[in-house]
Amino acid sequence: QDALAEVDEAIAGFVGELKAQGIFDSVVLATSSDFGRTLSFNGKGTDHGWSGNHIVVGGGINGGQIYNDFLKSYKLGGAYDAGRGRVIPEYPWESMYVPIAQWVGVDDVEGMFKNLDKFNRSHHIIGRDALFKSEQH
Repeated sequence: QDALAEVDEAIAGFVGELKAQGIFDSVVLATSSDFGRTLSFNGKGTDHGWSGNHIVVGGGINGGQIYNDFLKSYKLGGAYDAGRGRVIPEYPWESMYVPIAQWVGVDDVEGMFKNLDKFNRSHHIIGRDALFKSEQH
């Protein structure tokens, strides 16, 4: 919990500086991680997993909401458990990065995101106009 408070304080400071400079509406900040955590305990903690949550911040963001859906069940051995509590994500990381790329002006998102054709864009990828309230900068 202390680590999340530290992240919150750092983001608040960054946002404060962006606002002071008058550029908050033209900046987007997105968290990223190369791994999630398993749901099961290994005797000392948890192991690397496949799924995780992210934060997207910016003056142009339609904020204050959760995009995509949480899994229907986090039960060990359930439909989304690939074993030992490794959660199979329902949504790809492209879900939030495609609209960000579009917002900054990338026209060829299929060329940038090579796995995009493997997903149902209307279900798995957040629409640019859903994530952003402002035009691209």
